[in-house]
Amino acid sequence: MDETVASSRPEPARRHLALWFPFLSSDRFCRTQGSVAPADGGADSRADAPFVFVEKQRGAMRITAVDPRAHALGLAPGVALADARAGLPDLAAHDAAPAADQDWIERIADLCERYTPMVALDEADGVTLDITGCAHLFGGEDALLADVEARLAPWSAQVRHAVAGSPDGAQALARFQTMPAASEAAALRRLDVAALRLPEETLVALRRAGLKTIGDLAGRPSAPIAARFGEETTETLARLLGDIDSRIQPRRRLPAMFFERRFADPIARTEHVLEVLADLAGEAAAALAERHKGGRRFAARLFRSDGQVRDLAVETGLPVRDPPTLIRLFRERIDALADPLDPGFGFDMVRFVVPRIEALAPTQLQLEGGAIGDDAMAALVDRLSTRVGRTRIRRFVARDSHIPEQGVLSIPALDAPTAPVPAWQSLDAGEPPLRPIHLFDPPQRIEVMAEVPDGPPHRFRWRRTLHDVTRFEGPERIAAEWWRRADGAGLTRDYYRIEDTRGRRFWIFRHGLYDREKPDPEWYVHGLFA
Repeated sequence: MDETVASSRPEPARRHLALWFPFLSSDRFCRTQGSVAPADGGADSRADAPFVFVEKQRGAMRITAVDPRAHALGLAPGVALADARAGLPDLAAHDAAPAADQDWIERIADLCERYTPMVALDEADGVTLDITGCAHLFGGEDALLADVEARLAPWSAQVRHAVAGSPDGAQALARFQTMPAASEAAALRRLDVAALRLPEETLVALRRAGLKTIGDLAGRPSAPIAARFGEETTETLARLLGDIDSRIQPRRRLPAMFFERRFADPIARTEHVLEVLADLAGEAAAALAERHKGGRRFAARLFRSDGQVRDLAVETGLPVRDPPTLIRLFRERIDALADPLDPGFGFDMVRFVVPRIEALAPTQLQLEGGAIGDDAMAALVDRLSTRVGRTRIRRFVARDSHIPEQGVLSIPALDAPTAPVPAWQSLDAGEPPLRPIHLFDPPQRIEVMAEVPDGPPHRFRWRRTLHDVTRFEGPERIAAEWWRRADGAGLTRDYYRIEDTRGRRFWIFRHGLYDREKPDPEWYVHGLFA
């Protein structure tokens, strides 16, 4: 395709779908717990009785959420429970559960990702989708809205939705529109200024100035409005009307590439899921090969027909794009699940995601086949990490530090170091090691006898056993890393490599310089030489 022609194409008009769940708490409660006794035991729990959710605020139990029947009777958040019960003795009250409500809206947002990966939460009871370029996949905006309503029916008794060019406009229409209008612009201008969701004192000031609707505010010059009511007012108004480009912040980082399949008849068997993942992995491998790239993390999202979502993810130590390798890892992941992969009534959509891609150079093959290098070891690490957990298989990397116990870092074998790793110190042939392989963490205290306080040890007691020193080397002085400490403090260590009468070799140190840093320095054994 000619780049000049492609770049001259106008960007499609942005479209956003906002969903608002006015009775989210009651939706969650009715679908997870049903009718149970009220929290305070003081109200009727009949199935047809209105109920509210309460928590202690300002020294009293106050309503935080209502169900549709309580809302129809005039109750609203902020009302004291005692005042509500004065007029409605049969009112049932349950403890508010903000964490459970948050989990519920998160699960709804997961369901909405079947339409677009651009999904964001709107406060605690709304979801906004960027459906730009997506509606035609479902037969247009009207068909998409119908599908959304059908899929959300098991999750919510009432959901309000609206589509607009800006996310703020869609959210305002979903929450505040009370009657239809001839056009989107007319509907926005008819909204109350409360749709701006500004601080209450600003809304009161706007109404007192006679600016009661968005249209009233939009008809005034922006400079006087900003001078009187603040720049936040004009900026919010511009975002709502789409005068400035505003985008949602997706709740999940957009992947580098993804591929998906939809099914008219849901699939239910694990083998069928793996077959679909193999096809999608093949498409991903072809796309990665064109870019000379590979991936180190791959994820699969399985969308059930009832709205539930199942996530699977695998990682590799090196960039790969080989479909059989990926499917083997996904099979390992499924076999290692604590809870079996429950398809319910089946999966009607499968998405294969490559969150991030990295350079992958071609591999030289041997004449008899097989790759040269550490590919076999990397594959083994990938399989073990997938089955037993990514943090259970670890590797050591060198760290640029003079402190012995900080010179080696243990990280998950799948992780790549975030900073350049120094090379391991190599030994000349025949030279004894300067550091023991085995270190004690923390170093173990010993009792030492020496001819002079700052001299080498002649005898020491460790674990109730007395050791006579026959040979020693040292001291090797290691000062404290003053640049890593805020106060610049720290004690110097004098290390000795010693051997006792039985030929056992130890690595011990005196902690602190005699009379300069400490009047009576302590001694420790830090490691053992093999």
